[in-house]
Amino acid sequence: MSTTHTHAKSAAASEPADACGACHGPACAAPVPPGAAAPAGWARFRVPTMDCASEESEIRRAVEHIADIRAMSFQLGQRTLAIDAPLASVEQAVAAIRMAGFDPQPVSEKGAGSTSEAGTESEDHEHGAGSEGAWRLGGALLLALGAEVLGFFAPDTQVWKAAGLAVAAAAIWLAGFDVYKKGLTALRRGRLNINALMTVAVTGAFAIGQWPEAAMVMALYAIAEAIEARAVDRARNAIKGLLAMAPEEASVRQADGSWATVPVASVALGAVARVRPGERVPMDGVVSAGSSSINQAPVTGESIPVDKAVGDPVFAGTINETGTFEFEVNALASNSTLARIIHAVEEAQGTRAPTQGFVDRFAAVYTPAVFVIALAVALLGPWLLGWTWMQAVYKALVLLVIACPCALVISTPVTIVSGLAAAARRGILIKGGIYLEEARKLKAIALDKTGTITEGKPKLVAWEVLGPGTDAAAAEHIAAALAGHSDHPVSRAIAAGLRPNSVEAKDFKAIAGRGVQADIDGTVYVLGNHRLIEERGQCSPALETTLRTHEEAGRTVSLLASDAGPVALFAVADTIKPSSRDAVASLKALGITPVMLTGDNQATATAIAHEAGIDVARGNLLPEDKLEAIKALQAEHGLTAMTGDGINDAPALAQADIGVAMGAAGTDTAMEAADVVVMNDDLRRIAETVRLSRSTHAVLWQNITLALGIKAVFLVLAVFGNASMWMAVFADMGASLLVVLNGLRLLKKGEGK
Repeated sequence: MSTTHTHAKSAAASEPADACGACHGPACAAPVPPGAAAPAGWARFRVPTMDCASEESEIRRAVEHIADIRAMSFQLGQRTLAIDAPLASVEQAVAAIRMAGFDPQPVSEKGAGSTSEAGTESEDHEHGAGSEGAWRLGGALLLALGAEVLGFFAPDTQVWKAAGLAVAAAAIWLAGFDVYKKGLTALRRGRLNINALMTVAVTGAFAIGQWPEAAMVMALYAIAEAIEARAVDRARNAIKGLLAMAPEEASVRQADGSWATVPVASVALGAVARVRPGERVPMDGVVSAGSSSINQAPVTGESIPVDKAVGDPVFAGTINETGTFEFEVNALASNSTLARIIHAVEEAQGTRAPTQGFVDRFAAVYTPAVFVIALAVALLGPWLLGWTWMQAVYKALVLLVIACPCALVISTPVTIVSGLAAAARRGILIKGGIYLEEARKLKAIALDKTGTITEGKPKLVAWEVLGPGTDAAAAEHIAAALAGHSDHPVSRAIAAGLRPNSVEAKDFKAIAGRGVQADIDGTVYVLGNHRLIEERGQCSPALETTLRTHEEAGRTVSLLASDAGPVALFAVADTIKPSSRDAVASLKALGITPVMLTGDNQATATAIAHEAGIDVARGNLLPEDKLEAIKALQAEHGLTAMTGDGINDAPALAQADIGVAMGAAGTDTAMEAADVVVMNDDLRRIAETVRLSRSTHAVLWQNITLALGIKAVFLVLAVFGNASMWMAVFADMGASLLVVLNGLRLLKKGEGK
C-alpha cells in the first residue's frame, strides 16, 4: 500500500468521538491495528456490548493505569478484544473492564477472528433480542403501561401513588438495568454518552413526579435499542452469510482408496476430495479428475456457471451443477478464497470513511453543547421565560433525551458497511470505507491491456525465421526453451504454440520490461520485444517493415536473437473481452476518462484501444513509465484509478488514488496489492463500483440530514413548544431506526446477480 493511501487512512481514523454509548455501529472506528486480528499468544475476549468506537475508548481508559500492557487490539465488527500483557496484568485489565460496565468473555485463539456466528446468542441477550430479553422487554412495556394507567386513572391517594411508583420502578429496572449500570459508570468518569443522558433524564423525571413517563421512556428506549441492534447486525453480518455456503464436511479419498466424509478443518493440503452434482465445493483446489459446470457466484459475483476441467481451479462455497469431479486441495479451509473475501471485508469494516471522521468530530462537540443548553434551560428558564422550576427541569430532561447523537454517529458506519457488503456480493472487494467514498470522485482511470481489456490469453498466430539459411526447427526449439522458462502471458502463448523439445536453457534470466535471456549450447539467445532488439542495435529497415505489418494488425511481436542477429519472429494476438466495450462506454457515461497503459507496442495498443472505444492509448511502457503516466493523469484530470493485475503494475497501483486488481479469485498477491479487487475479470464492475460509491454518498448525507433535521425540530419544540419525553424518545430512536433502515437499502444493490 502506498504512503498516500496510508496517510489517507490515518486521517480518516483519527481519535474517535466519545459520543455514542449505545450505538450499534458495526465498526465506528479503526481497530488497532486496523481491522487485523491479533498475533498468536495474546489473551482474547469477546465483549458482547462493545460495538462502537466510544466503547473502545471507554475500555482503553479503564485499563490505562495498568502496568505491563504492551498492546491491545480491537475488532469492533466481531466484538472481540485482544490484550498483549502478562497474565497478572490481563487479570487486572479484565477486572477494570468489568468495573467499566462491560462483560469480557474469554475465547480461544481458534475462535478469535473467526467469521462464524459464535456468540450470537450472548449478543442477542445483551441487546435484549434473545428469547429471555424479549420476555424482559415485553414485561417492562406492560409494567410501563400499567404505570401510565395508574397515573391517569387511580385515585390521588398515597397508597395508589406508592403502587404506581413501584410499578414504574419495576419497569425501569427490567428495561434499564444495563443502561443504568453503564450510565452511572460514564457519569463517574465524567463522560456524556447516551447511557449517561438516559440515566439522568429518567432519574430526573422520576424525581419530579413524572414516574409514568419515566417508565415508558425507558421501556421504549430499550425496545427501540434492541430493534436497532438487530437491524445493524444485519449490515454487519451481511457478508458473513457467505461463509455458511462452504460445507463443514468433505468427501476425501483415504490411503486405501476408499472415500470418507470428514470435517473440512481436518483436511490437509494435497488431499483429494470429491464433489457430486448439486453439492457445494468444500475447499479450494484444482480439478484432478472429471469435469463439471460450477456456479461461482459466492466468489466472483457471477451466477453464470463456469465450465471446469482437469487443471482448473475451484473455490470453496461454489455450487457443482452437473458432473462429479475430484480435486486436489491447495488451501486450508481457514485460508480459502471465500474466507479471505470475508476477512478482507471485515478489515474494511474496521476502517473509517472520511464522512465518518467528520461526523465523529461533530458529535464530540455536539453532545456537550446540548448538555450545556439543557443545563441553561433548567437554570435560566424560570428567570428569563417565567417558567416554573418544575417546567424548566422537565424541558431540560426532554432536551437530554433528544440530544443523544446516536442516530448521527450510527448513520455513517451502517451505510458504509452496507455498501461494502453489497459490493462483496457482486464480487467486488473494497478494502475500506475511504475507497468506497472516494470512487465517486474518479475523473480518469488507467487500464492495463492484457487480462484487463483483453482476454489475457494470447495465442501464437504466426512465426517465421529471419534471414536465409536459418534452421527453422532449431529456431523453434530454442524459442520454445526460452519461452518455457518465463511466466509472461506472451511467452506462455509462444511456448504453447510450439512443439515441446529437450533443448536445455542455462543461466536463464528475465530482462525487466523487455524479455528473457539464456545460454543454449554455448550461445546466448534473447527472446524479447521490439525495444530490446532496438537497444541491441539489431533492427534493420526490412525487419522494421515486417514488424510494422504485424503490429498494425494488433499483434504482439517477440524476436529471437543471438549476438549474430535476429533469428526468428513470433507474433501473438490477444482479443478484447466481450464486456470491455460496454465497460468503457459505461465509464465514459459516468464522466470518467479511460486511458490504456501497456507495455505492448504502440501500434498494438492503438488497435486494441480503438476496438474497445478508448481514445487515448500509450504503449511501450515499463513499470516506471506507467508510474509517471499515472502522475500525469492525476495532474491533468484529478482523482485517478489504475486497473491492473496487482503484480507487474504494483508501482502504478500504489501511485493511483485507487488501485484496482482484476480477476483476483484465489490470488493472494492481487488481494494485497490493490484497494479494490474485482474477483472475476469483468471490467464492468468498475463502473458498478463508481455507481455504488455515488449511491452510498447520497445515502450518507440523507442520513446525516435526517438525524440532524429531526433533532433540530424537536429541540425547538422542547424549548418553545410542548414536546414531552415520549416525543423525545420517538425523536431520538425514531431517527436512529430511520438512518439504519435507509443505510440497509444499499444491501439490495448486492442482490439480483
